[in-house]
Amino acid sequence: MSTLASFQTIGVVGSGAMGRGIAQLMAQSGVPVRLFDTNPAALASAIAAVAETFAKLAEKGRMTPADAQASTARLSSVDTLQALAGCDLVIEAIVERLDVKQKLFVELEGIVGENAVLATNTSSLSVTAIAAACQRPQRVAGYHFFNPVPLMKVVEVVSGARTGRAAVDQLVTLTQRTGHTPVVAQDMPGFIVNHAGRGYNTEALKALGEGAADVPTIDRVLREQVNFDGQGFKLGPFELMDLTGLDVSHPVMESIYRQFYDEARFRPSALAAQRYAAGLFGRKTREGFYVHADGKQQTPAEPALPTVAALPPVWVAPGPRADRLIEAVAALGATVESNSSPSPQALVLVAPLGGDATSAAAGLPADRVVAIDALFPIAPGQCRRRVLMCTPATQPAYRDAALALFASDGAAVSLLRDSPGFIAQRVLAMIVSIATEIAQQRIASPQDIDMAVRIGLGYPKGPLAMGDALGPAVVLEILNNLHAVTGDPRYRPGGWLRRRAQLGLSLLQED
Repeated sequence: MSTLASFQTIGVVGSGAMGRGIAQLMAQSGVPVRLFDTNPAALASAIAAVAETFAKLAEKGRMTPADAQASTARLSSVDTLQALAGCDLVIEAIVERLDVKQKLFVELEGIVGENAVLATNTSSLSVTAIAAACQRPQRVAGYHFFNPVPLMKVVEVVSGARTGRAAVDQLVTLTQRTGHTPVVAQDMPGFIVNHAGRGYNTEALKALGEGAADVPTIDRVLREQVNFDGQGFKLGPFELMDLTGLDVSHPVMESIYRQFYDEARFRPSALAAQRYAAGLFGRKTREGFYVHADGKQQTPAEPALPTVAALPPVWVAPGPRADRLIEAVAALGATVESNSSPSPQALVLVAPLGGDATSAAAGLPADRVVAIDALFPIAPGQCRRRVLMCTPATQPAYRDAALALFASDGAAVSLLRDSPGFIAQRVLAMIVSIATEIAQQRIASPQDIDMAVRIGLGYPKGPLAMGDALGPAVVLEILNNLHAVTGDPRYRPGGWLRRRAQLGLSLLQED
């Protein structure tokens, strides 16, 4: 294998959004780039677009005019694959079809030098399978960028079953040279980011399919109740699927599920499959989970909250979060009962982890029970949104009293139908669970998992750091209770999480 110093010229095959983005990044980083596409018009358009981008960056002061001119000069178009003969690295960014990529790599092997590295920007295909058609699979690696390439600062460097360490090391160093962050992954379905991202959308769809809440409520909860150092998710899961397009996200859900031999943690949603079949893809079709008019998402207003003449006394069920509830209820001005059991007129509050309101109401007057999600702080001034759910037996008067109480300081309140794990608990627990399985399978290091997901998906924290912030033992309890209530194997906790929760270790702790 060649050394980094010999990466003097890089070839890029494919001039679509990813190919031109990669070409721009490499040229801007000081490496001459030869861009090839079978479509001459698309190739010419890409070259012109990158040159225009450099000019605009210079106008905005983000690079000097001299650097813009030099970067433009480093990028050239070529009209045949044979013109890539002098390249030390060729990056493929063409259609996501295994047969087409294999054919291209076989052709490239007959053109480039024997020490040149061949990299695929595939996001969903096996690097090992692409390399299998080659005579020298040790020089074939995955090099997965995210769109838009210049702005998304993480790159997955993927090692296939026969990829040599030298090729991986070279791509890692090259990535650092561009100012992006490399993360190294073994060749498994979804690599790191698309694999770890299954928890967010898929579990939200599961909650929707169970009737736990409607689309806007689930999105609001995950944007506004989740609070890691003052940050929630930037977009709710349904807003995100409408942005990326269900025509993109649903096939990925199905592909990863099938590639892992129907692993329950990745099970897709029949609801999403129906919407996919109907062509309700999101913004691009002007209707998805939301209606989009003139480029704007049409979000229904939240239901009006009830007012009550007088609040009943409140009795808080014993449990790990009882003190948190008592503090919040008292601060909101309600009378808190201190008896060992509730009085006949008391509103009964429970705070289950992973369970539903009905399970938490065992041995209590279910017609007066309301559950509140206390995973995050709920005291006045500490939250933007509180989330409640009732048992099927809860009387409307007690439901309304709870809604009025928890909205009395101006915080938003969402009411769910009785369901296990509320919304935030189940979604966050699945995000953490899947990330711990990626670590357990040694697909990537814990640090690279968190780095890739935080940058690649824009999460408020990496998934393992989320688990540490919530507490590994808390995440384990949520999953165990979800598993017990539903019987669904998707919620079974894995060994990485269980051991670290038992030992009191960070989920980032390697072994």
